[in-house]
Amino acid sequence: MQLKFLLKQPSFVFIMAGIIFSLLIIFFLSFDLLGQISYAKSASLKTKQDLVVDELAENIKDISFTEQSTIGFPISLSIPKINVDTTIESVGLTLKGAVDVPKNPANAAWFNLGPRPGDSGSAVITGHYGRWKNGQGSVFDDLYKLRQGDKLYVKDDKGITISFVVRESRRYNPSEKVSEVFVSSDGKAHLNLITCEGVWNQVSKSYSKRLVVFTDKE
Repeated sequence: MQLKFLLKQPSFVFIMAGIIFSLLIIFFLSFDLLGQISYAKSASLKTKQDLVVDELAENIKDISFTEQSTIGFPISLSIPKINVDTTIESVGLTLKGAVDVPKNPANAAWFNLGPRPGDSGSAVITGHYGRWKNGQGSVFDDLYKLRQGDKLYVKDDKGITISFVVRESRRYNPSEKVSEVFVSSDGKAHLNLITCEGVWNQVSKSYSKRLVVFTDKE
């Protein structure tokens, strides 16, 4: 009886309608805010991703990715001339868009966004240079000793060994564009080895030069 009485009162109905309307506004505002937060998060992630993509596009934009291959993944590298016989890690790009390097200074690293060694195109393997604090050397300390005609061998996870022959060596400044290291258009299989060289810069924590040894599949 009391509820029926209240419902007949204009002031009570007006107050209840106001409360319901306020709740609806709060609900929709909250829903919209959550949507904005979700969008902001996705936009932030996209921005970080775009930076990496833009960096890659600027430096190695013409790189051709290998989608299908009959060749296995590279697992070891042998260079008899400089007594290298090491494991190959698999790496991609750093957050800054640069080609990554092996975690272990004694290992080499295959750039897995490019062709596999032995496939058509320019495969890339990186390796460290220089002495570490514990006195340990790096896998490519003697890479500069390679000359035209020297051979190296890559073994894949299928047990197949592919041989390559050194064509030439080139030295670059760190800021130079090096698209020729990652791109080839002759339809042949190449393998290019990258390491550091020159004088150590304590500020930039890097060496003054980059050494690239260009090789061709035998």
